[in-house]
Amino acid sequence: MGEEKARLSGENARPADAPILPVVNPASEKPTAQSGGLHASVYVIVWISLSSSVILFNKWILSTLGFKFPILLTAWHLLFATIMTQILARTTKLLDGRKRVAMTGKVYLRAIVPIGLFFSLSLICGNLTYLYLSVSFIQMIKATTPVAVLLATWALGVEPVNMKKLANVSAIVVGVVIASFGEINFVLTGFLYQVGGIIFEAVRIVMVERLLSGAEFKMDPLVSLYYYAPVCAVMNLTVALFWEIPYVTMEAVYSVGLWTFLLNASVAFCLNVSVVFLIGKTSGLVLTLCGVLKDILLVIASIIIWGTMISTLQIFGYSIALCGMLWFKLGPEKLKEVLSNVTRSWAEFGASKPVLRKLLIFGLIIVTLSVLVGGVGPTYAPAYIPDSKAYLDRAKNMMGTV
Repeated sequence: MGEEKARLSGENARPADAPILPVVNPASEKPTAQSGGLHASVYVIVWISLSSSVILFNKWILSTLGFKFPILLTAWHLLFATIMTQILARTTKLLDGRKRVAMTGKVYLRAIVPIGLFFSLSLICGNLTYLYLSVSFIQMIKATTPVAVLLATWALGVEPVNMKKLANVSAIVVGVVIASFGEINFVLTGFLYQVGGIIFEAVRIVMVERLLSGAEFKMDPLVSLYYYAPVCAVMNLTVALFWEIPYVTMEAVYSVGLWTFLLNASVAFCLNVSVVFLIGKTSGLVLTLCGVLKDILLVIASIIIWGTMISTLQIFGYSIALCGMLWFKLGPEKLKEVLSNVTRSWAEFGASKPVLRKLLIFGLIIVTLSVLVGGVGPTYAPAYIPDSKAYLDRAKNMMGTV
């Protein structure tokens, strides 16, 4: 959908993910890692790649290719996910976890449907954002998701008000406010859509905790997709029926290409499948750190692909927000332990492979300077068009012929 809510279609940012579709219970049991399998880093790389690809792919379709129908695109993702989960449930063991869920018609109507409603609203708002804001700015705003979830738990009476926790998340709010003031292409409509998406997502997460907290409702991301995708698809299609479908033309569809839509939905679905394998191979700490890394990479990708301009004030504000998010999620003790381990590992790496470490440092300096010069530095040539944009224009023409 435009630059980011690529989540399902782009994603309301959520801690690592925030898979595209909701995880019914974060405490769901993790499968035991099997020896002799792939290294955990492989699953991490695949997840980061797919999660970033969904966001960038959606932004490309909605913004670069000019398909201005994010709700319809999201509905297509959900419809595709519904079909695929039904097929997997009948042909593989990936969805056998659903047999352990005490799902009844009453539970579905009282829990899955209302939760699905808020999830659909979060997707609609989040994906509409891509029509107005850059991927980089969207990622910065999404850093406030933990704050929204905390406030929602208090508003819905799940937890008592805790001013200490509020103080811990204040850095996130301050950082995002600073980044917003530094946004060069600030559009109030897009900003409000993104804030609305975050609020709906926070309410959804709290409703899951309140309505489906029992052990009998534990689901992994793929099982939750199995239950939520159908109801969310119906809701999104209903909204699209009145909001977007009357204005859709076959020319707009063919300008993107049917195979492009199929590939887009496939990547979004594969992201949900990858999360199932990832949660069994890594810890919550690793997922949190990977989520932060993914957000940073998306900001860099937005600068490289779309030539997004970011200000020094934005970099400063977003850095504060990321540090505040890590402090809130990990706590001072865990964060200190992580920094200690990273420092020790880096020193050991330098002792065993000094040349490679110097090359990595040099490469990091080059990349940082390139981002700063390309994203923050001024452009004096009025007719200047980044090579990446020219490449995307050529790709658009090629895909339009499919």
